[in-house]
Amino acid sequence: MEQTFSDLIDTYLDTQVGISEDFLSLALSGHLKDNLIGLFKDKLMLAAGTGNDKLIAHNKLVRGDSIYWLGREHNDPHENAFFDLMDSFIEYLNRTCYTGITGYEFHYTLYEKGAFYKKHIDQFQNNGRRAYSMIMYLNTDWVLADGGELCIHHSDREQRISPTNGKSVFFKSTEMAHEVMVTTKSRMSITGWLKVN
Repeated sequence: MEQTFSDLIDTYLDTQVGISEDFLSLALSGHLKDNLIGLFKDKLMLAAGTGNDKLIAHNKLVRGDSIYWLGREHNDPHENAFFDLMDSFIEYLNRTCYTGITGYEFHYTLYEKGAFYKKHIDQFQNNGRRAYSMIMYLNTDWVLADGGELCIHHSDREQRISPTNGKSVFFKSTEMAHEVMVTTKSRMSITGWLKVN
């Protein structure tokens, strides 16, 4: 796995946006996708808002996804395997780049057909703990016509990233404005943040 971790970090250092095409194995991404679909069918996915629990707002004209937070307390073997992977990545990141990451938080994310998320930065005004954003996609057989691209706004250009299965995207939470373009079919991912004290 260290080569995958290194590829993600190297592309981040080169372009400010790290990309690994196979950060999640096919088996793990499949199990996590099944979990997400099950949560959606059981109506456990909740409408996402902007801001945190002290200043949260819901506005479908800004953000149209549904989420469900992952946690080891669920005792789900696939979520635990995902957390084991993240623990290994953070150990590698801290050891090689001295980032000082001390924690993380991740949720399942579902954009239904027609949903999007307007341009934003992943940092709360009243809490600066989020250091890096990570998105891991769970979409098989995704094609360009399906939309749902992640659009990163660099100072001099836009970078569009297709949400294909197993791919991970990694960038600085405080620096990279981004948006999710309108999707024409269900778009699934795990989204989260690496945090510092």
